[in-house]
Amino acid sequence: MTDTVQAEVIMSFLVSEELAFRIPVELFFDSADPYAVSFTFDLPGDAPVTWAFSRELLLDGLSKPSGEGDVRIGPSSSEHLSDVFIGLQVGDERALFRAGAPPLVAFLDRTDRLVPIGEEEVCDTLDSTLDRILSEAQKAG
Repeated sequence: MTDTVQAEVIMSFLVSEELAFRIPVELFFDSADPYAVSFTFDLPGDAPVTWAFSRELLLDGLSKPSGEGDVRIGPSSSEHLSDVFIGLQVGDERALFRAGAPPLVAFLDRTDRLVPIGEEEVCDTLDSTLDRILSEAQKAG
């Protein structure tokens, strides 16, 4: 049985400098995949969209600009923990969200109590499969 952590956070979907929508976002962590978190964005007028990315990226993004490529996370201020910007990109399409840092910190704290960051373990099945493959390769070679 795996353990999970769920939370709902209200974020601002920043359409432009003048227009923003407050939307519910479901945060999810599963101890079976301890390196990842997923965010499900419930955008007005669209089906919910889920993004999965590194739990460590979320943690790093609370205090400094982090991420390359499709997911970028960074604090709104370098002086104190307040809001966090989350930028998502698919091709030329971009979306920018702003969330309060405290609920994200609380979510990460709950995931850390379940599986401490830095102490994630690779699944035993993967280890045993890798050992078997390497053993067979040595015998054949």
